[in-house]
Amino acid sequence: MSDASAKPTLPDRLSGNPRSKFFVEECFEHHIGIMLNGKERTDVEEYCISEGWVKIPSPKAKDRYGNPMLITLKGEVEAFYK
Repeated sequence: MSDASAKPTLPDRLSGNPRSKFFVEECFEHHIGIMLNGKERTDVEEYCISEGWVKIPSPKAKDRYGNPMLITLKGEVEAFYK
């Protein structure tokens, strides 16, 4: 990218977990917004536009490593830069 303000295109599937194969570090240099069924969500860990789902952390349930379990919500997903 030659222009300093140019932003990479958002992929169809993106994860906020650096260990995931869907993690793209260049996208997280800018603030990303996610809309699910017309409402903006601020707690999204992972999304897939073509399959129509987002994953959010559970408020109470934890996995065996102490990380929050992810809950899948389905609907119309839209990703954008703020």
